[in-house]
Amino acid sequence: MSPDPSALLQAGVARHAAGDLAGAEQFYRQVLKCRPLDANAHNLLGVLARQRGDAAGALRHTERALAQQPEEPVFLANRGAALAEAGRLPEAVIALRAALARRPEDAVTLRNLGQALCALGDPQAALAPLEAAARLQPGTAAPLLALAHARREASDAAGAAAAAEAALAAAAQPALAEQARFLLAALGRSGAPARAPAGYVRELFDQFAPRFEAELTGRLGYRTPALLAGLLTEAGIAPRRALRVLDLGCGTGLSGVALAPFARRLEGLDLSPRMLAEARRRPLYDALHEADLLDWLPTRPAGFDLVAAADVLNYLGDLAPALAAIAAALAPGGHAAFSVEAGEGASFALAEAMRYRHDPAHVAALAAAAGLALVEQRAGVLRMERGAPVEGALFLLSR
Repeated sequence: MSPDPSALLQAGVARHAAGDLAGAEQFYRQVLKCRPLDANAHNLLGVLARQRGDAAGALRHTERALAQQPEEPVFLANRGAALAEAGRLPEAVIALRAALARRPEDAVTLRNLGQALCALGDPQAALAPLEAAARLQPGTAAPLLALAHARREASDAAGAAAAAEAALAAAAQPALAEQARFLLAALGRSGAPARAPAGYVRELFDQFAPRFEAELTGRLGYRTPALLAGLLTEAGIAPRRALRVLDLGCGTGLSGVALAPFARRLEGLDLSPRMLAEARRRPLYDALHEADLLDWLPTRPAGFDLVAAADVLNYLGDLAPALAAIAAALAPGGHAAFSVEAGEGASFALAEAMRYRHDPAHVAALAAAAGLALVEQRAGVLRMERGAPVEGALFLLSR
């Protein structure tokens, strides 16, 4: 007797609901052996691919599901979410709006639409779907937190704080509560913690990974890696591919392009798996590591001749632990090159943009306390944000 595709699909759904992704995939693929065009199996394989961070697989299967049933709101919603995660935001907005035209009270799709619009730089348009999502899921932290971020982007600090307070009150997951507290601190409603939550940074850059380089090098005029490379060259550190180099917070490898001429061995470290997946596409790195810098650096004592961090330390407030860890990871005579966003007065302050600014004089004092000698320090514009320059300080230190 040939297998029943409907029974196979139901068995796959049960495995999926239990968290057995591999088992679910086997059943879904058995369905496709019986019915290669089965729209439900393709859609569920698309969901599974999204859970695994497989953007290409998600796009492939959601496209095949919609080819069979182009009006199905569940398939449109999943396709829109897959497009958003792949960085194809205008297409995502079209698909998500089409899903909502057919199923207007889908809270998850409303939240996905709001977040996509916010990522496109239109937080005002994001407010209506996010407010609707929050109404449809009262007492749920995720839509309230998304709404708080959109209100902050729309320059409504009071509204952002109200939504963040509600998210904090509703948060059942510690990670969401931590993110809500961090946003409230950035809005000046509480004291700044010593660092941004690692989960927040990971999620931020996982979402940003597919469009990271286009955004930074295009609209934001990102300059930090080139500025650091120039600082090294001007200090007499020639790009002779002679050094063991660590690209701290390597992201997609944009900074690695600037550092590669200095490296006989180039390693990268980042919290975000999706950023690292993008970095692996480049023939740059000898090794890539997914870890928190404060956890990982102590495992490599005197392991590098150069540690570079382009726009990484602005997610840390108290830089003393990071500078001590960088110093310990440098071989004698090694160098550290990094940027910070410049502030004045306080040793560090958490800005509304949810990044820390540091007083350059305080950074220099912390570096000296960590055993790092100042080779060069200069001011520079790191990038643009909302049409205004982001002023920074560049440091080159030696051990």
